[in-house]
Amino acid sequence: QVRLVESGGGLVQAGGSLRLSCAASGRTFSRAGMAWFRRVAGKEREFVALIAWTGGVSYSDSVLERFFISRDNDKNTVYLQMNALKPEDTAVYYCAGGPDDEIVLRNPSDYDYWGQGTQVTVSS
Repeated sequence: QVRLVESGGGLVQAGGSLRLSCAASGRTFSRAGMAWFRRVAGKEREFVALIAWTGGVSYSDSVLERFFISRDNDKNTVYLQMNALKPEDTAVYYCAGGPDDEIVLRNPSDYDYWGQGTQVTVSS
């Protein structure tokens, strides 16, 4: 059974930082693109960042130069370093894993595996 488990969420003041982790089990994702999405209650899931299996990265404009995605294939884990957090970053953050050897982009339908989400709350 493939599982993605997010951790690292919590409550932080505006301007603070958090690092989210997504630990995968059940298969290796070293040849798959991985991404972070987020969702605010009542709204559509929103793309945040992705990292291709080649190491290339892409970010949404709203988090550019504040959030940084990385991966450790030895640990089968993806990270999201979030800096200069804003109240509008408050959301449930989800980790997503794509299929092997395929290009993944910003569409949730590109991804086959999803975690259960971790809440991030930024107070003003």
